[in-house]
Amino acid sequence: MKGWYIGVFSALVLPLTLRGMNWPSEEARMTINFGANDQGNPVMGTSWTGQGVVRAAETGELLFNRNVNNAGRLPSPLGAWTALDHGDGLISIYGRLEENKNISLPVTVEKGMVIGDMGISGWSNRSGFYFLLFDRKERRYVNPAMIIQPIPDAKPPVIQAVVLKNSAGAAIDLMQGDRNSSAVRTINRGTYTVFVTVFDGADVGENTLAPHKLICSLNGLEVGAVTFETFFSRNGVLMVYRNGPAPVRTVYAETSYFEMGLASFTYGQASLEIIAQDINENFQSAVFKFNVE
Repeated sequence: MKGWYIGVFSALVLPLTLRGMNWPSEEARMTINFGANDQGNPVMGTSWTGQGVVRAAETGELLFNRNVNNAGRLPSPLGAWTALDHGDGLISIYGRLEENKNISLPVTVEKGMVIGDMGISGWSNRSGFYFLLFDRKERRYVNPAMIIQPIPDAKPPVIQAVVLKNSAGAAIDLMQGDRNSSAVRTINRGTYTVFVTVFDGADVGENTLAPHKLICSLNGLEVGAVTFETFFSRNGVLMVYRNGPAPVRTVYAETSYFEMGLASFTYGQASLEIIAQDINENFQSAVFKFNVE
């Protein structure tokens, strides 16, 4: 079953020479990850909670180091932040650091060097930091877990909600009752938009992490496949991959849902399957059976 996760998007991974990158902290806890749905907007980095120092993920040239969050002059959701250039267009950004720390950094910052302390600057309300990777050459945000060894996690994702919505806006919640039962639902023929809410099963306290890939299929045929590996801009529109490049606004619903695509039900028997995989290749599936009238 796990073989399905090896997809065409593997070509998006940056050169393996960058696999030596480290996470900026071994003590902090990741609370929001790349691809998470923030009220209809994608999270393009990772948020961490904790206290202590933040270190350079890899050796790089110092591009920017802002120690003071002066909202009157230059407001920034990143607060106090630092940017490093690692060559070949890859930039790492470390934000929401402690203000007024005034750590003097050299032109070349070595891997593991302390670049600041976790703080509450920028758009944050708890001590921690924000970390993201941007590929200037391809002009895309990159999931750090595609480059840095993922945090160990043996728990599969949790499929929390699956909803079908018809053209009139009427919604059918498929998670009511036992999703794994042999019960067959009755549904009217027609075309429905499929929405899912999925989170990674990793233990992150009160927070939930986004999965890495989602697949929706009807009668064995793929309806939609979303991968959270990169975000990029095309003609000023932010794009994500769902069966190819798709505008973020067509995938990220204003709630926690992801829009998977359109499923057309015709008379007879039908089977809808949702598969979710995390970055550690743990996966979960949910299958729903129907009589279509």
